[in-house]
Amino acid sequence: MKIKILVVGKVKESYFRQGIEEYKKRLSSYVKCEIFSVKEEKAPQTLSLAEEEQVKEKEGKALLRQVNEKDEVVLLDIQGESMDSVKFSKILKNYGIQGTKNVIFIIGGSLGVSEEVRKRANRRISFSKMTFPHQMMQVILLEQIYRGYRIMENHPYHK
Repeated sequence: MKIKILVVGKVKESYFRQGIEEYKKRLSSYVKCEIFSVKEEKAPQTLSLAEEEQVKEKEGKALLRQVNEKDEVVLLDIQGESMDSVKFSKILKNYGIQGTKNVIFIIGGSLGVSEEVRKRANRRISFSKMTFPHQMMQVILLEQIYRGYRIMENHPYHK
């Protein structure tokens, strides 16, 4: 199985890049994991609702160009299903058991994602009702994927 994380925007802060690289390195013993970013559209606070939708549509199209028909798409969505780390680990394990080749996690931009991206998602999960910057969310997601693999091995890391 291969995990691909699609995110809107680049990681600018070195401390987030260090965290991302650390968890990618830890994960390399378990699964191939890649991160791809698409261009973040300019979104000043003065945008109208229609303009916000246009931004989400552009970003959504860029995200979906990275997705193939057979990919399993998991959208990180504040309105998605909440779960604990053990359940998340079971989901990852089931993807492996089912022979899923590619699992793609999508982290949207500051305005969220387009309806087209929501519809393409096979699963929507929420890490919190709070909103996090996409850079931080990459670190959190990678840590939870790593934790999930450690749980599969009954390793005490997750406690």
